[in-house]
Amino acid sequence: MHEEEFEEFVRATAPRLHRAAVLLAGEHQLAEDLTQIAYAKVYASWPRVRRADDPVAYARTVLLNSFLSHRRLRRSGERPTDFHTDAHRLRPAPGTPDAGVRVDLERALATLPPLDRAIVVLRYWDDRSVEETASELSMSAVAVRTRAHRALKRLRPLLAESDVAPGSAGSAATVPVGQPERITR
Repeated sequence: MHEEEFEEFVRATAPRLHRAAVLLAGEHQLAEDLTQIAYAKVYASWPRVRRADDPVAYARTVLLNSFLSHRRLRRSGERPTDFHTDAHRLRPAPGTPDAGVRVDLERALATLPPLDRAIVVLRYWDDRSVEETASELSMSAVAVRTRAHRALKRLRPLLAESDVAPGSAGSAATVPVGQPERITR
């Protein structure tokens, strides 16, 4: 019975959790790894997690902590290379009105430090309050506001340079160039 509930939980939450992982990690393979790690940890604690007020919040927190741990503990066996391709990025189906904006957003997010990227994703993609974001990241609300402000200040020029205007009609995940409060979905 517990396995069936967990499978249903994964089916219901996988698209959104994976998309958050892509925005955090900036690459498809790492996002898949982080999503699998998060679900493995949730599964290990499923009897307790399923009784929690918000199992999805628990899964998001596990995903976020896995991402931050991965960034801190870069494996010595992994070597960066000059080879880079966009073929592995998660992209919407061709012809969707927001395909260009999503790719621009992913590229812009990749320029942020991991903690700032986590704050932007939690605040504006997951639509979390400052207090919820601060709690999940174990930091003060003032620090979250400050880092979010600075991160958005760095993102605005990158998104303003794109061919697709941020905040245009039909955009799925955009940072408005003006005074953003939320990324629209």
